[in-house]
Amino acid sequence: MEHYGECRQEQLSKCGLDGSMYATAEKAVDDRTIGHNPERLSLLKGGIVYSNAVVTVSPTYLKETLCSGWLASTLMMHCDKYFGVLNGIDTAIWNPATDVFLPAKFHAQKIEGKKLCKYYIQRGLGLAAKSITSSNHVPDATVKIPLVVCITRLVPQKGLHLITHALKHVEELGGQMIVLGKAPDGRVEGEFKHLADLHNQGRSIRILLMYSEELSHMLYAAADMVLVPSMYEPCGLSQIIGMRYGSVPIVRKTGGLADTVFDMDDQSNPEIANGFVFEGIDEGSLNWALDRAFSYYRDKPDEWNGIVKKAIEIDNSWNNTAGKYIELYNSVRGRS
Repeated sequence: MEHYGECRQEQLSKCGLDGSMYATAEKAVDDRTIGHNPERLSLLKGGIVYSNAVVTVSPTYLKETLCSGWLASTLMMHCDKYFGVLNGIDTAIWNPATDVFLPAKFHAQKIEGKKLCKYYIQRGLGLAAKSITSSNHVPDATVKIPLVVCITRLVPQKGLHLITHALKHVEELGGQMIVLGKAPDGRVEGEFKHLADLHNQGRSIRILLMYSEELSHMLYAAADMVLVPSMYEPCGLSQIIGMRYGSVPIVRKTGGLADTVFDMDDQSNPEIANGFVFEGIDEGSLNWALDRAFSYYRDKPDEWNGIVKKAIEIDNSWNNTAGKYIELYNSVRGRS
Protein backbone atom coordinates (compact mmCIF):
# COMPACT_ATOMS: atom_id res chain seq x y z
CA MET A 1 0.00 0.00 0.00
CA GLU A 2 3.03 2.25 0.33
CA HIS A 3 3.56 2.18 -3.43
CA TYR A 4 0.34 3.77 -4.66
CA GLY A 5 1.32 5.15 -8.06
CA GLU A 6 0.64 8.86 -7.68
CA CYS A 7 0.27 10.74 -10.95
CA ARG A 8 -1.35 13.79 -12.52
CA GLN A 9 -4.31 13.65 -14.89
CA GLU A 10 -2.16 14.61 -17.86
CA GLN A 11 0.34 11.88 -17.02
CA LEU A 12 -2.40 9.26 -17.08
CA SER A 13 -3.66 10.67 -20.38
CA LYS A 14 -0.26 9.94 -21.95
CA CYS A 15 -1.02 6.23 -21.44
CA GLY A 16 -3.99 6.52 -23.80
CA LEU A 17 -6.61 6.98 -21.08
CA ASP A 18 -8.53 10.19 -20.48
CA GLY A 19 -7.20 11.20 -17.08
CA SER A 20 -10.14 13.53 -16.42
CA MET A 21 -12.57 10.59 -16.52
CA TYR A 22 -10.91 9.05 -13.46
CA ALA A 23 -10.51 12.24 -11.45
CA THR A 24 -13.27 11.57 -8.90
CA ALA A 25 -13.13 10.30 -5.33
CA GLU A 26 -15.12 7.21 -6.35
CA LYS A 27 -12.57 6.30 -9.02
CA ALA A 28 -8.90 7.20 -8.77
CA VAL A 29 -8.44 10.50 -6.91
CA ASP A 30 -6.06 10.09 -4.00
CA ASP A 31 -8.26 10.83 -0.96
CA ARG A 32 -5.41 12.68 0.72
CA THR A 33 -5.26 15.31 -2.04
CA ILE A 34 -8.97 16.17 -2.27
CA GLY A 35 -9.37 19.93 -2.26
CA HIS A 36 -5.78 20.58 -3.24
CA ASN A 37 -4.64 22.08 -6.50
CA PRO A 38 -3.81 19.92 -8.29
CA GLU A 39 -5.59 16.85 -7.00
CA ARG A 40 -3.64 13.70 -7.68
CA LEU A 41 -4.65 10.33 -9.01
CA SER A 42 -3.59 6.99 -7.53
CA LEU A 43 -3.05 4.13 -9.94
CA LEU A 44 -3.38 1.66 -7.08
CA LYS A 45 -6.75 3.06 -6.04
CA GLY A 46 -7.94 3.01 -9.64
CA GLY A 47 -6.76 -0.56 -9.93
CA ILE A 48 -8.78 -1.56 -6.87
CA VAL A 49 -11.90 0.14 -8.20
CA TYR A 50 -11.74 -1.31 -11.70
CA SER A 51 -10.37 -4.80 -11.00
CA ASN A 52 -12.37 -8.00 -10.98
CA ALA A 53 -10.51 -9.13 -7.88
CA VAL A 54 -7.96 -7.67 -5.49
CA VAL A 55 -5.42 -10.00 -3.87
CA THR A 56 -2.96 -9.26 -1.11
CA VAL A 57 -0.39 -11.72 0.09
CA SER A 58 -1.63 -12.72 3.55
CA PRO A 59 -4.95 -12.92 5.40
CA THR A 60 -3.75 -10.75 8.29
CA TYR A 61 -2.52 -7.96 6.00
CA LEU A 62 -5.98 -7.98 4.40
CA LYS A 63 -7.54 -7.37 7.82
CA GLU A 64 -5.00 -4.68 8.69
CA THR A 65 -5.55 -2.75 5.46
CA LEU A 66 -9.31 -2.79 5.97
CA CYS A 67 -8.83 -1.24 9.41
CA SER A 68 -6.27 1.48 8.73
CA GLY A 69 -4.53 3.48 6.05
CA TRP A 70 -5.84 5.92 3.49
CA LEU A 71 -7.09 3.14 1.17
CA ALA A 72 -9.14 1.43 3.88
CA SER A 73 -12.43 3.06 2.84
CA THR A 74 -11.89 2.11 -0.82
CA LEU A 75 -11.07 -1.47 0.13
CA MET A 76 -14.13 -1.65 2.39
CA MET A 77 -16.32 -0.53 -0.50
CA HIS A 78 -14.88 -3.37 -2.57
CA CYS A 79 -14.35 -5.94 0.20
CA ASP A 80 -16.48 -8.54 -1.60
CA LYS A 81 -13.70 -8.90 -4.17
CA TYR A 82 -10.76 -8.52 -1.77
CA PHE A 83 -8.83 -11.70 -0.89
CA GLY A 84 -5.78 -12.53 1.21
CA VAL A 85 -3.74 -15.46 -0.11
CA LEU A 86 -0.55 -16.30 1.76
CA ASN A 87 2.65 -16.29 -0.30
CA GLY A 88 4.72 -19.39 -0.82
CA ILE A 89 8.35 -19.94 -1.77
CA ASP A 90 10.00 -21.96 -4.50
CA THR A 91 11.17 -24.96 -2.49
CA ALA A 92 13.39 -26.15 -5.32
CA ILE A 93 15.47 -22.97 -5.21
CA TRP A 94 15.32 -22.73 -1.42
CA ASN A 95 16.31 -26.25 -0.42
CA PRO A 96 19.18 -26.87 2.02
CA ALA A 97 19.42 -30.48 0.84
CA THR A 98 20.37 -29.49 -2.71
CA ASP A 99 21.42 -25.81 -2.53
CA VAL A 100 24.48 -25.29 -4.75
CA PHE A 101 25.56 -22.23 -2.76
CA LEU A 102 26.09 -24.12 0.51
CA PRO A 103 29.39 -25.58 1.68
CA ALA A 104 27.44 -28.48 3.22
CA LYS A 105 23.95 -29.82 2.56
CA PHE A 106 21.46 -30.78 5.26
CA HIS A 107 17.83 -31.65 5.95
CA ALA A 108 15.62 -32.25 8.97
CA GLN A 109 16.78 -35.85 9.50
CA LYS A 110 20.45 -35.01 9.01
CA ILE A 111 21.10 -31.57 10.41
CA GLU A 112 24.88 -31.70 10.93
CA GLY A 113 25.60 -29.80 7.71
CA LYS A 114 23.97 -26.69 9.17
CA LYS A 115 26.71 -26.48 11.79
CA LEU A 116 29.34 -26.54 9.07
CA CYS A 117 27.51 -23.77 7.17
CA LYS A 118 27.55 -21.67 10.34
CA TYR A 119 31.23 -22.27 10.93
CA TYR A 120 31.98 -21.47 7.27
CA ILE A 121 30.24 -18.08 7.57
CA GLN A 122 31.78 -17.31 10.95
CA ARG A 123 35.28 -18.01 9.70
CA GLY A 124 34.69 -16.27 6.38
CA LEU A 125 33.47 -13.08 8.03
CA GLY A 126 35.94 -13.18 10.91
CA LEU A 127 33.37 -13.99 13.58
CA ALA A 128 34.53 -17.45 14.63
CA ALA A 129 35.74 -17.91 18.18
CA LYS A 130 39.06 -19.59 18.90
CA SER A 131 38.65 -23.10 20.25
CA ILE A 132 39.74 -26.69 19.88
CA THR A 133 38.27 -28.36 16.81
CA SER A 134 35.94 -31.27 17.55
CA SER A 135 35.79 -34.54 15.65
CA ASN A 136 33.45 -33.15 13.00
CA HIS A 137 35.92 -30.33 12.28
CA VAL A 138 33.56 -27.69 13.66
CA PRO A 139 34.79 -25.87 16.80
CA ASP A 140 32.27 -26.48 19.59
CA ALA A 141 32.57 -22.92 20.90
CA THR A 142 31.50 -21.37 17.61
CA VAL A 143 28.42 -23.58 17.42
CA LYS A 144 27.41 -22.56 20.94
CA ILE A 145 27.43 -18.84 20.07
CA PRO A 146 23.94 -17.92 18.81
CA LEU A 147 24.06 -16.37 15.34
CA VAL A 148 21.26 -13.95 14.38
CA VAL A 149 20.84 -12.96 10.73
CA CYS A 150 18.77 -10.14 9.26
CA ILE A 151 18.44 -10.08 5.46
CA THR A 152 16.35 -7.12 4.36
CA ARG A 153 15.94 -3.91 2.44
CA LEU A 154 17.04 -1.16 4.80
CA VAL A 155 13.88 0.95 4.64
CA PRO A 156 11.64 2.27 7.45
CA GLN A 157 9.03 -0.45 6.85
CA LYS A 158 11.54 -3.05 8.02
CA GLY A 159 11.94 -1.55 11.50
CA LEU A 160 15.31 0.17 11.16
CA HIS A 161 15.40 1.33 14.78
CA LEU A 162 14.82 -2.24 15.95
CA ILE A 163 17.51 -3.63 13.64
CA THR A 164 20.07 -1.16 14.96
CA HIS A 165 19.01 -1.89 18.53
CA ALA A 166 19.28 -5.64 17.92
CA LEU A 167 22.94 -5.20 16.96
CA LYS A 168 23.63 -3.86 20.43
CA HIS A 169 21.44 -6.27 22.36
CA VAL A 170 22.65 -9.40 20.58
CA GLU A 171 26.23 -8.39 21.39
CA GLU A 172 25.26 -7.80 25.03
CA LEU A 173 23.76 -11.29 25.12
CA GLY A 174 27.02 -12.76 23.87
CA GLY A 175 25.70 -13.61 20.43
CA GLN A 176 26.71 -12.70 16.89
CA MET A 177 24.65 -10.85 14.29
CA ILE A 178 24.94 -10.30 10.55
CA VAL A 179 22.88 -7.76 8.59
CA LEU A 180 22.76 -8.11 4.81
CA GLY A 181 20.92 -5.47 2.81
CA LYS A 182 20.95 -2.30 0.77
CA ALA A 183 19.61 1.12 1.71
CA PRO A 184 18.06 3.08 -1.18
CA ASP A 185 17.96 6.21 0.97
CA GLY A 186 21.33 7.97 1.20
CA ARG A 187 20.84 9.08 4.79
CA VAL A 188 19.98 5.57 5.96
CA GLU A 189 22.90 4.14 4.02
CA GLY A 190 25.19 6.64 5.72
CA GLU A 191 23.91 5.62 9.14
CA PHE A 192 24.50 1.94 8.45
CA LYS A 193 27.92 2.65 6.97
CA HIS A 194 28.76 4.37 10.23
CA LEU A 195 27.55 1.31 12.17
CA ALA A 196 29.57 -0.93 9.87
CA ASP A 197 32.69 1.13 10.54
CA LEU A 198 32.07 0.76 14.28
CA HIS A 199 31.36 -2.96 14.31
CA ASN A 200 32.95 -4.69 11.35
CA GLN A 201 36.39 -4.94 12.91
CA GLY A 202 35.03 -6.67 16.02
CA ARG A 203 34.19 -10.31 16.67
CA SER A 204 30.40 -10.14 17.02
CA ILE A 205 28.76 -7.96 14.35
CA ARG A 206 28.91 -7.71 10.57
CA ILE A 207 26.94 -5.23 8.47
CA LEU A 208 27.13 -5.95 4.75
CA LEU A 209 25.58 -3.17 2.65
CA MET A 210 25.09 -5.12 -0.53
CA TYR A 211 22.82 -7.48 -2.41
CA SER A 212 24.09 -11.03 -2.87
CA GLU A 213 21.95 -13.99 -3.85
CA GLU A 214 24.75 -16.44 -3.02
CA LEU A 215 25.48 -14.92 0.37
CA SER A 216 21.81 -14.79 1.32
CA HIS A 217 21.52 -18.56 0.79
CA MET A 218 24.60 -19.17 2.94
CA LEU A 219 23.40 -16.82 5.69
CA TYR A 220 19.99 -18.46 5.94
CA ALA A 221 21.75 -21.83 6.23
CA ALA A 222 24.23 -20.55 8.82
CA ALA A 223 21.81 -18.66 11.05
CA ASP A 224 20.41 -19.98 14.30
CA MET A 225 17.81 -17.21 14.23
CA VAL A 226 16.44 -14.92 11.52
CA LEU A 227 15.19 -11.50 12.64
CA VAL A 228 12.24 -9.80 10.92
CA PRO A 229 11.11 -6.80 13.04
CA SER A 230 8.92 -5.10 10.43
CA MET A 231 6.57 -2.24 11.19
CA TYR A 232 4.19 -3.77 8.65
CA GLU A 233 4.68 -6.73 6.35
CA PRO A 234 2.24 -7.81 3.62
CA CYS A 235 3.69 -11.32 3.82
CA GLY A 236 7.44 -11.46 4.31
CA LEU A 237 9.62 -14.13 2.76
CA SER A 238 12.67 -13.92 5.02
CA GLN A 239 10.99 -15.76 7.89
CA ILE A 240 9.65 -18.44 5.52
CA ILE A 241 13.01 -18.97 3.82
CA GLY A 242 14.75 -18.93 7.19
CA MET A 243 12.54 -21.72 8.49
CA ARG A 244 13.22 -23.75 5.36
CA TYR A 245 16.91 -23.60 6.36
CA GLY A 246 16.34 -24.36 10.03
CA SER A 247 16.72 -20.76 11.21
CA VAL A 248 14.24 -19.98 13.95
CA PRO A 249 12.31 -16.74 13.23
CA ILE A 250 12.08 -13.80 15.62
CA VAL A 251 9.34 -11.54 14.26
CA ARG A 252 7.02 -8.69 15.05
CA LYS A 253 3.37 -9.77 14.98
CA THR A 254 2.07 -8.07 11.86
CA GLY A 255 0.78 -9.04 8.42
CA GLY A 256 2.09 -12.29 7.00
CA LEU A 257 4.54 -12.63 9.88
CA ALA A 258 1.53 -13.25 12.13
CA ASP A 259 0.25 -15.89 9.70
CA THR A 260 3.49 -17.88 9.52
CA VAL A 261 5.25 -17.59 12.90
CA PHE A 262 3.72 -18.75 16.19
CA ASP A 263 5.30 -18.14 19.57
CA MET A 264 7.05 -20.92 21.47
CA ASP A 265 5.59 -19.73 24.76
CA ASP A 266 1.98 -19.59 23.56
CA GLN A 267 0.44 -22.48 25.45
CA SER A 268 -2.79 -22.27 23.46
CA ASN A 269 -1.16 -23.57 20.26
CA PRO A 270 1.95 -25.59 21.22
CA GLU A 271 1.63 -27.89 18.20
CA ILE A 272 2.23 -25.05 15.71
CA ALA A 273 4.82 -23.11 17.77
CA ASN A 274 7.85 -22.39 15.58
CA GLY A 275 9.48 -19.12 16.66
CA PHE A 276 9.43 -16.05 18.86
CA VAL A 277 6.92 -13.23 18.41
CA PHE A 278 6.65 -9.73 19.87
CA GLU A 279 3.97 -7.10 19.30
CA GLY A 280 5.34 -3.69 20.30
CA ILE A 281 7.44 -1.36 18.17
CA ASP A 282 9.75 -0.50 21.07
CA GLU A 283 13.17 -1.88 21.91
CA GLY A 284 11.91 -3.52 25.10
CA SER A 285 9.48 -5.70 23.16
CA LEU A 286 12.28 -6.84 20.87
CA ASN A 287 14.56 -7.50 23.85
CA TRP A 288 11.89 -9.76 25.34
CA ALA A 289 11.78 -11.90 22.20
CA LEU A 290 15.58 -12.04 21.80
CA ASP A 291 16.09 -12.90 25.46
CA ARG A 292 13.65 -15.80 25.24
CA ALA A 293 15.18 -17.09 22.01
CA PHE A 294 18.70 -17.01 23.48
CA SER A 295 17.45 -18.73 26.63
CA TYR A 296 15.92 -21.58 24.62
CA TYR A 297 19.07 -21.90 22.53
CA ARG A 298 21.40 -22.11 25.50
CA ASP A 299 19.32 -23.77 28.20
CA LYS A 300 16.98 -26.07 26.29
CA PRO A 301 19.07 -27.64 23.52
CA ASP A 302 16.71 -30.56 22.96
CA GLU A 303 13.73 -28.27 22.56
CA TRP A 304 15.76 -25.98 20.31
CA ASN A 305 16.75 -28.83 18.04
CA GLY A 306 13.09 -29.81 17.92
CA ILE A 307 12.12 -26.30 16.76
CA VAL A 308 14.81 -26.38 14.07
CA LYS A 309 13.64 -29.71 12.67
CA LYS A 310 9.99 -28.66 12.82
CA ALA A 311 10.79 -25.40 10.99
CA ILE A 312 12.56 -27.23 8.16
CA GLU A 313 9.62 -29.58 7.70
CA ILE A 314 6.94 -26.88 7.51
CA ASP A 315 5.47 -26.80 4.02
CA ASN A 316 5.47 -23.17 2.89
CA SER A 317 5.59 -24.11 -0.78
CA TRP A 318 3.24 -22.88 -3.48
CA ASN A 319 1.51 -26.26 -3.26
CA ASN A 320 -0.54 -24.85 -0.39
CA THR A 321 -1.62 -21.63 -2.09
CA ALA A 322 -1.54 -22.07 -5.87
CA GLY A 323 -4.92 -23.80 -5.74
CA LYS A 324 -6.45 -20.76 -4.06
CA TYR A 325 -5.31 -18.58 -6.94
CA ILE A 326 -6.77 -21.03 -9.44
CA GLU A 327 -10.10 -20.96 -7.61
CA LEU A 328 -9.99 -17.17 -7.57
CA TYR A 329 -9.19 -16.90 -11.29
CA ASN A 330 -11.98 -19.33 -12.10
CA SER A 331 -14.45 -17.31 -10.02
CA VAL A 332 -13.42 -14.12 -11.86
CA ARG A 333 -13.83 -15.87 -15.18
CA GLY A 334 -17.27 -17.04 -14.11
CA ARG A 335 -18.34 -13.50 -13.26
CA SER A 336 -16.90 -11.84 -16.37
